[in-house]
Amino acid sequence: MKKFIALILILFSAGTFAQEKLTLKECLSIGLKNSKELAIANSRIVSSSAKVDEINTQYLPQLKFNASYSRLSDVPPFEITVPFSPKPIQIAPAILNNYSFRLSMQQPVFTGFRIGSLKSAAELNRHAAEEDYDKDKNEVSMNIHNAFWNYYKSIQVKNLMDENLQMIDKHIEDTRNFMSQGLATQNDLLKLQVQQSNIKLQQIDARNNIDLARTALNKAIGLPLNSPTEILPEEADISAPVQYNLQELVNEALNKRSELKSLVLRIEAGMENVNAVKSTWYPSVYVTGNYYYSNPNQRYQPPQEKFKGTWDLGISLSWDIWNWGNTSAQTVQAEQNVVQSTISKDQLKDAIEFEVNQNYLAYIYNKEKLDVTKTAIQQAEENYRTTEEKYKYQLATSTDLIDAETSLLQANTNYTNSVIDFQLSKIRLYKSVGRMIN
Repeated sequence: MKKFIALILILFSAGTFAQEKLTLKECLSIGLKNSKELAIANSRIVSSSAKVDEINTQYLPQLKFNASYSRLSDVPPFEITVPFSPKPIQIAPAILNNYSFRLSMQQPVFTGFRIGSLKSAAELNRHAAEEDYDKDKNEVSMNIHNAFWNYYKSIQVKNLMDENLQMIDKHIEDTRNFMSQGLATQNDLLKLQVQQSNIKLQQIDARNNIDLARTALNKAIGLPLNSPTEILPEEADISAPVQYNLQELVNEALNKRSELKSLVLRIEAGMENVNAVKSTWYPSVYVTGNYYYSNPNQRYQPPQEKFKGTWDLGISLSWDIWNWGNTSAQTVQAEQNVVQSTISKDQLKDAIEFEVNQNYLAYIYNKEKLDVTKTAIQQAEENYRTTEEKYKYQLATSTDLIDAETSLLQANTNYTNSVIDFQLSKIRLYKSVGRMIN
């Protein structure tokens, strides 16, 4: 019984979810939370932060503990013979079991600026990872906007097909009435029925497009592909912002684009890595200390089979006088990495400028299309109204009526497409100049 009740609750919950309609903001919220791309980007931030922590530890004294045990082969004890003693005098016993515990400390004093350079490079890479996260977040948001509005467009087109089919059904009914009065022919009816079949075929395509668009939205927001996701229709913002200056948009993009900021930070990090490699040209100085707890302790003579503690403290210097050009080779590699990144930055600037130009022209083009299709709808509606009125009085043929309906459907479809295209062109333009999409 309990299992049956649980199953009912699960089915009820699934049904409730299926009825929920998601707004664009809800889609963005779900999509950003479920995004695998953002999860990877966030993991890179955590990893780069851990790298900074790792470098910071090199400023601090390093403590190491060592323990060892060894068993020696049996040898006679160290003895000397003197004339006045009948027996040899034992100087040192043969201690066969050796135990040793050592606690070591090493504190860097000077490392040729290596630690400081590595720390700066790690911090710069962390900031670059944060910029990469912003870039990925904007791309995920753009994909969700694109999927949402294409889903919305497919629904609107399907609605237009339904409305057009209702109009044709009414005209078929009117034509049958005209035929009973001898005012229309069988051919007039057949023309309308053919148009009815054509619209039904377009309806099938429209339903398929809705299913495909729903699947694309589910993928974009991280839901199972077959989820019966529905969206809450909202009007697209077709208001045109103030006139843009193309050069100002390009300058904004070069200042705001996260991927460009990330690359600049990585170039700076690469320069710090060059300094870290060059640090081996300098000596390294460390303060060292050790505490020994051994049995036997070699500093006590004669050795005794008991644990005793001793310590030492000192300063050490290490300097690679000659390593056959190893440091020079590593320096060249690090410097060339910076050169490659610098050239990549110039390439990225060119690509960003081209992208802004492309999206700006698309925005202007789609705005013009929107104005034209809006006028076309008014013309098509007036043409259809006039033709329908004439058809009622048999002053227009069924062919004229079908042409008027087709023109109206095409005008409405073109307007719906241009509204969504204009909406998406604005968002793409905002993204290309580095504005955050929400």
